[in-house]
Amino acid sequence: MNNEKKIICVAGASGVVGSNLVKEGLARGYNVRGTCRDINDLEVKSYLNKLSGAEKRLELFQADMIRPDSFDDPLHEVDCVFIACLIPTYFGCSGKPAKEMEYDQAYAEIISPTVDGCINILESARKKSVRNVVICSSTSSTNPSPSVSIKNESHWSNERLQCQEKKYTSAAKTFMEKAAIKFADENNIRLTIIMPTGLYGPVILPSHMKGNPHAWISRLIRGKGGRHSDIPNDSTSLIHLEDLAKIFFAAYENPDVSGRFYGVFDSWHWQDIYMELQKHLPDMIVPNIVYQSAVDPTRFDFTRRNSLGVSLRDIPTCIRETVDWIKSDPFE
Repeated sequence: MNNEKKIICVAGASGVVGSNLVKEGLARGYNVRGTCRDINDLEVKSYLNKLSGAEKRLELFQADMIRPDSFDDPLHEVDCVFIACLIPTYFGCSGKPAKEMEYDQAYAEIISPTVDGCINILESARKKSVRNVVICSSTSSTNPSPSVSIKNESHWSNERLQCQEKKYTSAAKTFMEKAAIKFADENNIRLTIIMPTGLYGPVILPSHMKGNPHAWISRLIRGKGGRHSDIPNDSTSLIHLEDLAKIFFAAYENPDVSGRFYGVFDSWHWQDIYMELQKHLPDMIVPNIVYQSAVDPTRFDFTRRNSLGVSLRDIPTCIRETVDWIKSDPFE
């Protein structure tokens, strides 16, 4: 594919996923427009402009999804917009934790901003005749009730039940995806939704080191406690950030692809995650095991994900590369 004259836009270029999409887009030869809420953020500008190819093919725009028209300019003559700015919201504008809110407040401060922000970007895409959209969501939208033994992309979380359980951050993704699918269907937009969870591997900006898993792995490397004092009897799914970016572009570049895809390699029990980490950090503080038998990890049907043809790093490789990369002090 000749990408030299194609323009793509990454909404949320300063985020963990968005910045890796910018990097991947430049590596593939696209002209990339990245949007940021603060175009004057020196760290964002400095590190994004250091990416290979950025000097000639990266242009940054200031845009905020809460402003309905702020994406009109960056989406002019764009072939695809990658929406990576719908990050999980755990606190409302009042500073109150989402899990402590009642429904009306949570809908106004947690759910509605995500849904409305996504639709604002899609509305700009419609006005500018952008026919290809790829959204970064979360596996939290694919947890059916009652639960199933093997999950696939046809499964949906019950957003009403999520709200009843005060899982408003997760519910926001479910509400958003359904609203986006409806909008795309009504406006002839080819929509693909990628659903990741744990994001391992190199990050682009120093501020990304404050997020998990990089923050708690960094603590383990420094001889401090990690994410847990007691190992939870639960599993976690993950993927390498560079592989996730390749999934996004594989979905975009195949004109016959649309719909929902998992953006994970697989799921491991937390006990196995810590055991794998200990291979590389033999002196690390190991959380306590407080259960007698471990639950089975979440199981996925990856048929659709595999159809994209992207080769993915396994979990041991993701962990090893993340530890080695953090140990290298990449931002020193």
